[in-house]
Amino acid sequence: MTKIIWLNGAFGAGKTQTAYELHRRLEESFVYDPENIGFFLNQNLPGKLKKNDFQDYEMWREFNYRTIAYIAEHYEYPIIVPMTVTNKSYFEEIAGKLESAEIELHKFVLSASKEVIEQRLRKRLEKKGSWGFKQIDRCITSLADEAFGEKILTDHLSIDGVVEMIAVKANLVLQEDNRSNLRKRVDRIKTQIKHIR
Repeated sequence: MTKIIWLNGAFGAGKTQTAYELHRRLEESFVYDPENIGFFLNQNLPGKLKKNDFQDYEMWREFNYRTIAYIAEHYEYPIIVPMTVTNKSYFEEIAGKLESAEIELHKFVLSASKEVIEQRLRKRLEKKGSWGFKQIDRCITSLADEAFGEKILTDHLSIDGVVEMIAVKANLVLQEDNRSNLRKRVDRIKTQIKHIR
């Protein structure tokens, strides 16, 4: 049966890097990014219909649920979903429907202290007043709710450590990682550049 691994967390918590490291070590896994639907909506709606947060569109939530469910129905390998959702009702709307459809969903929240998140955002070249910085307190407070999933404290964990912990908790079999440290670093830089918004 297909497993869905949902990675939630504050911006800067490490969702994207963790998702792609997990992807590299899970045979035929697929990374699904719900943000792309949000960008599509904002680029294809008249200005007067646009919302400040694309998660407020009911069709964003419905389309993502239907797309993830479709992939899960037709694809037998793990689906990794890195997406920050802090609105509990929105998250339960998507996750609840997936669980009601008897899709195996593993929900994790990558958590870190405010100081660590700020350090990680600075490494991404974000400045103090950036959107990511402004969301830290809201994300930490909202995602403390158990409804969002099992917490993984990442302050003192490497990305590899987080990946291995998720694999154990979700009963996933990881492939051996034979890359050199340099190769890993290059791969992670590429991932970071690719996901600059």
